[in-house]
Amino acid sequence: MSNSAKNAGMEASMSAMDAIYHRRAVRDYAPEKIDEAVIRKLLDAAVHAPTAIHEEPWAFAIIQDKALLKRLSDNVKELLVSGADPIHPLLRGHGAGRFTSPEFNAFYNAGTLVVIYGRPLGPFVVADCWLAAENLMLAACAHGLGTCPIGLAVAALNSPQWKKELGAPAELTAIAPIIVGKPVGATPPVPRKPPEILCWK
Repeated sequence: MSNSAKNAGMEASMSAMDAIYHRRAVRDYAPEKIDEAVIRKLLDAAVHAPTAIHEEPWAFAIIQDKALLKRLSDNVKELLVSGADPIHPLLRGHGAGRFTSPEFNAFYNAGTLVVIYGRPLGPFVVADCWLAAENLMLAACAHGLGTCPIGLAVAALNSPQWKKELGAPAELTAIAPIIVGKPVGATPPVPRKPPEILCWK
């Protein structure tokens, strides 16, 4: 592992607003792992997210084994090809063919995948887990790292096979798989529409 990857972002260097405006969905990564100390900082940021009635319903799986990531990526593509993944119809018109090509890596060569699972504790578990995910992604940006949520991996991660392999109890649900790593090159900003305000009384 390079010293730059090992020591990347041990101290955050952005304001909260800078992180919000500079965070990008990065889809091209250097393959090296992120150091454990940095991952722990990101997880600590994640669990400081707001949570309904202080349930803290989240649990985390960290995958950095390259062979395991490759097998999971292959399974993601198998589910897409078979149509077993319920997100599959959403891909129409978005270059769906590229997601199933042999060269496609569902994790864009990132060396780390963080999976946020939710416990069945109430109606706001999904929201809580995505709030934790946003904290993690903003913290990663502040530490000079790229991230991207990988919705394509949700169906595979919720299969009994992968829950068993990753030590996730059957009652947990994989909600937010997020890749983390050192970006290859710069990711340009994507224009955003101004807020649609329905009412301001």
